[in-house]
Amino acid sequence: MTASRKFTLGLRTFASDIAQGFFEITHNGFALVGLAVMVSVIALTARPELRQVGEIKLISWLQNRHVAISGWSGVIDPSDRATAANPKDLPKQQAAVAYWLSKKYRVAPEPLSALVTEAYEIGLRSKLDPTLILAVMAVESGFNPFAQSPVGAQGLMQVMTQVHSDKYESFGGKLAAFDPLTNLRVGVKVLQECISRAGSLEGGLRLYVGSANLEDDGGYTGKVMAEYARLQLVTKGGTVPFTSPSVVPASLQMSTPTKPDLTADQLALLYPS
Repeated sequence: MTASRKFTLGLRTFASDIAQGFFEITHNGFALVGLAVMVSVIALTARPELRQVGEIKLISWLQNRHVAISGWSGVIDPSDRATAANPKDLPKQQAAVAYWLSKKYRVAPEPLSALVTEAYEIGLRSKLDPTLILAVMAVESGFNPFAQSPVGAQGLMQVMTQVHSDKYESFGGKLAAFDPLTNLRVGVKVLQECISRAGSLEGGLRLYVGSANLEDDGGYTGKVMAEYARLQLVTKGGTVPFTSPSVVPASLQMSTPTKPDLTADQLALLYPS
């Protein structure tokens, strides 16, 4: 047998051994995954452009998963963080609300326009009237994103940050309570839960302010409902004075039946210690 013949037979035997070994390895699922990972690492190391494409796709997938789980993207563009918009760019109804609130609360119309826009968008998703959301914000903080109460309620919607810290996790932690858009989103989620648990708007407001088991809520519900009514009139093009009496027009009163206030045990479920 010639040397070339021996070399050819040896090469065939070597190739056969490799094929057989590969077949045996791939029978093991974990080994196959490991092999795939190893090949991928080698390929990405050798081809930087593939690694870049892979990173972009991975980041996109993670962001989509975050939206699916939390309901919010949690990633706000720096221009959005300015929390300002030109009121002239808003729909007529929203612009009227922004200008009216700006004059009443002596806040610049640009940041208020961004909040009004967000309130309308989140109101659509949460099935809450955007003017109700704005009324709660007005009574709670007067549109001061850095407001804090003696008991620890913070931001535009005066959310109890320590109580609802879990709701801020997807936004980067509790310090996000002072980011206007984040506080608005978390506050609406809390308000939505309160209304659902109480069974009525008025009951939900009492629960939101923490007075579900008290005889007197300090006039909170009446103030919110009165501001809600005024904003409703503004959206209809009416001229609404800033010092309207705290009376809710009959046409704007809610017909949802009011359920009894929650017990201490039920309240504890909503606000665990």
